Amino acid sequence: MPLRDTLERVDADLAAGRVPVARQRLRGLVSSFPDDLTLRRRLAETYRLYGEPAEAGRWMYLEPDRDAAETSAFETRYDTAPKRMRALAWRGSEALARAAFAKEQLEAVRAACSEAMGQPVDWDTVPSAPKKDSESGAFTDLLAGAGCLLAVVAFLAIWVNGLVALFD
Repeated sequence: MPLRDTLERVDADLAAGRVPVARQRLRGLVSSFPDDLTLRRRLAETYRLYGEPAEAGRWMYLEPDRDAAETSAFETRYDTAPKRMRALAWRGSEALARAAFAKEQLEAVRAACSEAMGQPVDWDTVPSAPKKDSESGAFTDLLAGAGCLLAVVAFLAIWVNGLVALFD
């Protein structure tokens, strides 16, 4: 369905009070056109109707006139750079952003995510959060290795025992 037709349906849904349906249509449009800041703004407005400042902040994050409380709520909900990067649902290069502010925001989030991951990342392959090194993880790995070694030794003992019994 063409963009214009879908937006007309969104307007009709909002006029009829079908806010959840309008929100779903807008989410689909933002997924299809992630670089269209107007669609992101409309989606943020829809989330404001729900009273969800974190989601409104999420979709207004690339706008210079964003609400500080909404931005703070978004940054609190998505508290790490990788989470924020995934939440923004951008695809392609920051150069696709038509507004300078949006481009700067995208570059800042990607740079923070790259720093957090310890390697360069891009918007098309948004990484999961890095694994935290911990002593309990090392201990678990040690136990798993010991269990595998024990299983191999037991298998070999049974095999040797069977071989000896075969020639007796």
